[in-house]
Amino acid sequence: MAEEASKRRRGRPDLRKLMFVLPNLFTVSSIFCGVYSIMLSSGEATGDNFYRAAVAIFFGNFFDAFDGRVARMTKTQSEFGVELDSLADVITFGVAPAILLYKWALYGLGFFGIAVAAVYAACGAIRLARFNVLAHSEGGVQRFFIGLPIPLAAGMLVSLVIAVQQPRSPAAEGVALWGIAVLVLVLAFLMVSTIRYRTFKEAGLNSRTLLIFTVVIAVGVVVAYRGRPSLVLLVYFSLYILLGLAEEVLFGRRRRAAARASAAAAAAAAETEPEEPLLPAEEDDVALEGAPAAAAAGEDGEPDA
Repeated sequence: MAEEASKRRRGRPDLRKLMFVLPNLFTVSSIFCGVYSIMLSSGEATGDNFYRAAVAIFFGNFFDAFDGRVARMTKTQSEFGVELDSLADVITFGVAPAILLYKWALYGLGFFGIAVAAVYAACGAIRLARFNVLAHSEGGVQRFFIGLPIPLAAGMLVSLVIAVQQPRSPAAEGVALWGIAVLVLVLAFLMVSTIRYRTFKEAGLNSRTLLIFTVVIAVGVVVAYRGRPSLVLLVYFSLYILLGLAEEVLFGRRRRAAARASAAAAAAAAETEPEEPLLPAEEDDVALEGAPAAAAAGEDGEPDA
């Protein structure tokens, strides 16, 4: 009986381990959406293909928005999930929009169009690498993103495709190609810039939040009624990008001055604080403690970062 019970326990799946797979499934689904978008963009240059490729990236945005939340809800955050999410974002929000925009419009600019698409994808990868470094060095709830998040940059581009390029319409007719190229370069610059964009993670359920949410919904309804429903997302992404730029213009100089003053005060405090000399016995302890580390660095052949 005991052996049968132990066999049943061994055959029973560990639900805790299975929960770690759940957020990664959302991330992998985002990768599938990005690959599907690339395949559609690389196929026949028709309005229907471009429209579906843009919608696929939006679905990838949906999965990307929920993988982190699912990980926090199930308490299954891991370094593996962070790195996988960044690799997925490079594909879905870096490479896929770059190919879509090139095939949709930028191909008309020749080699310059290829360069613009490549710059966007490269800046997206740089943005994600910087985000990972900051995520490892900072803790707590982050109120701001440093630079425009790549999912929002991709959302801006694909919402433009959806708004201008209706299904089964000629590709990019009447669209200013140079204007699209400038927009792509501006978004690439915003991703690698130090302009701060709000995360809205600190927003709670209060009267102010409800008022802002009501105004945002009202703007979308007016745009859909007076114009086209396909313009709503384009307006939302544009307002978010302009909000970050407006806050940088109004408060960026003051914030940088306060940061410089704080750094100068910290440096002055460090200079005025006297250093206590080490006793001979303490010097020996320091040397002995550092010896294994130095030996390990010599074996690995890489200096300590």
